[in-house]
Amino acid sequence: MSADTAAAVPRPPARTASTPVLTGAEAVVRSLDLLGVTDVFGLPGGAIMPVYDPLMDDESVRHILVRHEQGAGHAAEGYAAASGRVGVALATSGPGATNLVTAIADAYMDSVPIVCITGQVFSTLMGTDAFQEADIVGITMPITKHSFLVKRAEDIPGAIAAAFEIASTGRPGPVLVDITKDAQQAEAPFVWPPKIDLPGYRPVTKAHGKQIQAAAQLIAEAKKPVLYVGGGVVRARASDELRALAESTGAPVVTTLMARGAFPDSHQQHLGMPGMHGTVPAVLALQESDLIVALGARFDDRVTGKAALFAPNAKVVHVDIDPAEISKIRTADVPIVGDLKDVLVDLDTAYRATNPAGTLDIAEWWSFLDGLRDEFPLGYTQPTDGLMSPQYVIQRIGELTGPEGVYAAGVGQHQMWAAQFIKYERPNAWLNSGGAGTMGYSVPAAMGAKVAEPDRVVWAIDGDGCFQMTNQELATCAINNIPIKVAIINNSSLGMVRQWQTLFYDGRHSNTDLNTGHGTVRIPDFVKLSEAYGCLAIRVEKEEDVDAAIKTALATNDRPVVIDFVVSADAMVWPMVPQGVSNSYVQYARDHSPAFAEQED
Repeated sequence: MSADTAAAVPRPPARTASTPVLTGAEAVVRSLDLLGVTDVFGLPGGAIMPVYDPLMDDESVRHILVRHEQGAGHAAEGYAAASGRVGVALATSGPGATNLVTAIADAYMDSVPIVCITGQVFSTLMGTDAFQEADIVGITMPITKHSFLVKRAEDIPGAIAAAFEIASTGRPGPVLVDITKDAQQAEAPFVWPPKIDLPGYRPVTKAHGKQIQAAAQLIAEAKKPVLYVGGGVVRARASDELRALAESTGAPVVTTLMARGAFPDSHQQHLGMPGMHGTVPAVLALQESDLIVALGARFDDRVTGKAALFAPNAKVVHVDIDPAEISKIRTADVPIVGDLKDVLVDLDTAYRATNPAGTLDIAEWWSFLDGLRDEFPLGYTQPTDGLMSPQYVIQRIGELTGPEGVYAAGVGQHQMWAAQFIKYERPNAWLNSGGAGTMGYSVPAAMGAKVAEPDRVVWAIDGDGCFQMTNQELATCAINNIPIKVAIINNSSLGMVRQWQTLFYDGRHSNTDLNTGHGTVRIPDFVKLSEAYGCLAIRVEKEEDVDAAIKTALATNDRPVVIDFVVSADAMVWPMVPQGVSNSYVQYARDHSPAFAEQED
């Protein structure tokens, strides 16, 4: 130990019989134990190394060594999104911590509860541009619910306990705990449970009774209501309560990209996903409604189109745990702040008291919506270039796996097709990067989901562009016996960008060809690459081989499986409402998508 290092480590306090004295690093691991954490994802380095020493001897916490810290962050996200429990990621200082930033931002946008614990340089060196120093607290402040900087060993249990409290309550989200190396090495009495003092943090969970009654009255009077369901219903574990309200009222339900599975696709009242790539009935149900009951949704631009033209005749009941979301985009006639699980019960009770006759008299509204369902079925046209239809591949993955599977998607065309053509019957079955749109999310998120839910089949449905960003985590899966299934929807291009270039840039495909699947040259060859990572790898180029490959993947549980599905680059995501226009722009979809006129299987 150098003189500088020795000087940075405080003298340990005297031990007592009643209170254990632990190093800060030991306190980190003990706190995780006592919080019930069983799995963490991380990568060691100099500033977090003290934590990794006691972690090696801990029998309660399984550490999964990732190949890149971004993978640790997305794995923690997938773990949390699939299970509802807080995901945990560890990283060192400097680039280790900054490599977590993308995943932290992703979790912040999609309200995913994760705690990231990072090492920091010695407190005496902070601000000197020391080796691998980065102000990760400052960097992450805009993209976390809170970021802690811990410089004393005695403060570690309280900071970690508070981080879990903040991440998992109110509107869920990411929390960072940055711990200096001297705090990890110093000793202090370990007091548990610590006193958690969070001035100003008082999430409202119980809604105001007058607001509930006002909302119930608006529902009872509505002639064209729609329940606009967002990801908050999934995070609140309120799917059963949502179904009860939907069936009490008889109102149509739409589920956003983040809410797929919150309400069963098979339910007659479900119109599908709204938004830019939503179903026509879902889009127009919102647009033509006279009452929108927004439940854990934030009126995202991908749902509303041009906000000033969105649902011009609708009153709005907006329910959210986060008061900052209410009236941010669309002014709420009845704002309700509270936990959806409780609010939905109260709202259902109030509605039934207000309208004892039962379901709403909205037969004319349903006649209009059912007409849209008949006129605009969700479908696709077969490619004309002789290559496979990506929609068919994804649909068969869903049909052969079933609703008990977990499906994690990357970002782009394959994400939209997976949202459209897999049937979701339960919450937490669909994982994706909605708000941030993070390429590279799928493989590590699927890995985290499989760790959280080892008895479920977990698919990563990825694009050839996304896959190349985080495929190194296949090594993590192979080594740690995490047998995920990966479906690469390989159109040899950055598909969604290419689609926009086709539609809006006169077909000028600037820098979107990836050379991964078409022709004789494949760089990389995904089969060889996956085999090098210890996976079973299969290439499929004909539709008649699709089912056999999927069944082989489902039957293989001793290693990860990667299937390279070579599909057409000309396939497009339909429907599509162009950015910046009104959601009444149905004629665009009618003119540009033959799939509306004839659905081909």
